[in-house]
Amino acid sequence: MRMIDRERFDRIKIRHGSYASWAVWADPGEKAKSNVGELSVLDPDRNPQLLDRLRSDTVMVALNFSQPLSEAPPFHNFHSSSVSAHDFKIRHAFTNTLYYGAYMTDIIKNFPMLKSSDVRKRLTPSLIQENADAFLRELADLGSTKPTIISFGNDAHELLERYVPDSAYGRLVWVPHYSGYGGKGHYRDKVAKELQQLAGR
Repeated sequence: MRMIDRERFDRIKIRHGSYASWAVWADPGEKAKSNVGELSVLDPDRNPQLLDRLRSDTVMVALNFSQPLSEAPPFHNFHSSSVSAHDFKIRHAFTNTLYYGAYMTDIIKNFPMLKSSDVRKRLTPSLIQENADAFLRELADLGSTKPTIISFGNDAHELLERYVPDSAYGRLVWVPHYSGYGGKGHYRDKVAKELQQLAGR
């Protein structure tokens, strides 16, 4: 596991914190969605164990923001406390797994839309390539060499497969998107099934 030091963490926060995050969440309370938006766990000054949990050898990638967020704090992506958000399913699926602490980002930046079908209609090859190139620079800032990329859903997976050279990663693994139907337990089971296959490769 490749660790993240404070200098690199701060660089990522400044350059990519508006759309990227880490697969670390506050523990849930009585309700499944409780505390998912608590960002103090992503502050190494308030969570001294944070840097020891972060890793650069695994990168989780979704398609895009579902809705615009103005003046949101760094690392808010994938940690939405909105009642309509499904980010809590990611927490449930990856807590206590080898992939907890992974880097998280979108392949398409600054393109907030709820429906992936609307995103696909507006994407052009040049815009996709521009974002793919930005993703490669993001990996360089992360210090990530041939990471395992876990893609959320078909759309992100297809763009990564087509526009990001396979020399940039070790493995590209599909898992279902967390906004799909089913509860947190069902989603965790589906993700676990895909990751078990990954472990066997």
